[in-house]
Amino acid sequence: MAKKSGLTKVAVKIGTAVGKADKTAHKFAKAGALAKSELEDISKQVEALKKQLAKTTKKLRLALR
Repeated sequence: MAKKSGLTKVAVKIGTAVGKADKTAHKFAKAGALAKSELEDISKQVEALKKQLAKTTKKLRLALR
């Protein structure tokens, strides 16, 4: 069996490093998408609470008259 050349060994190390970096990048992208989705959900909840507060405030003002 022939020995691996130094160039082949370096190419394998580079490929491994690129693969690991790609895997990490995919994890961050997935986490970012999840965070964006959760932020949108929270924003919707905040808007709903604002509407509810406005209605409650209006009813309370009418009741206090």
